[in-house]
Amino acid sequence: MHPDNTAPLITAARNRSELTRSKAIQAIRELDRAGTPVTFEAVARAADVSRSWLYAQADLRAEIEHLREATQRAPAPPIPSSQRATDTSLLRRLAEANERNRRLSDENARLRRQLEHALGDQRAHTTSGDTAHRRSITIGPSRR
Repeated sequence: MHPDNTAPLITAARNRSELTRSKAIQAIRELDRAGTPVTFEAVARAADVSRSWLYAQADLRAEIEHLREATQRAPAPPIPSSQRATDTSLLRRLAEANERNRRLSDENARLRRQLEHALGDQRAHTTSGDTAHRRSITIGPSRR
């Protein structure tokens, strides 16, 4: 009867598998951080693994496909995912832009009213025949 040597073989295979996965994950992170397009070929080359092995790993495959799609939509050069704007930050910027537009619209309306009054005063002085003592009309400082 032969001794059971399967435990060390199983441990070695598990360690090799974990090392391969960590190399692939590290390669994905480095490619994305560098702004390099993340493709199966690029990850396989950087991690020294086969493309077929990458396709067989569901989680790694999903991450590569996600990053590949994101870099294909992004302007050149691709922006690493850690530096891309989040939906929350984009919504915040949009809200701030809308608030600024509202303030500017209010200020424009106020300035139009001031101009209307100034032109009305000017017309009233012109039509009253008081042209000799016409005063300068200045629009006051902006009030916020």
